[in-house]
Amino acid sequence: MAIEVIRATTAQLEAVAKLFDAYRGFYQQPSNFEQSRAFIAERMVGNESAIFLAQDENAEALGFVQLYPTFSSIDAHRTWLLSDLFTAPAARGRGIGRLLMNMARDFALQTGAKGLVLETATDNFTAQGLYESLGYVRDTGYFTYMLDLRQD
Repeated sequence: MAIEVIRATTAQLEAVAKLFDAYRGFYQQPSNFEQSRAFIAERMVGNESAIFLAQDENAEALGFVQLYPTFSSIDAHRTWLLSDLFTAPAARGRGIGRLLMNMARDFALQTGAKGLVLETATDNFTAQGLYESLGYVRDTGYFTYMLDLRQD
């Protein structure tokens, strides 16, 4: 079965939004397809992220990766934040995540980026194993902080 990875456009909005909604569910967010669709549409229309979609020969969406541009003032270079990586449950174990990660790496190289950075949950051992097998190194020199500005 042939798998193709393409840069997603609004033509693939519905497929990416469906995967994105499932991705959010993986992180215990309630399903909200309309919110997921609006969020992805805004990223696409505003060219605010690079989204790559893995699909089979029937154009069935198997997974996606989303990258956001960022910059390192210290190194004075572009860096890409690998924010989202998701493989549909039925497609897991077929190398889709690795394929998407390699596409993200190739894209970063093509754009002259210094590198890719990502975060994952401390208990997401499957993802950690994938990242480390691809040469990613866990940062031990920095802590991540977050200021939540939402009023609940």
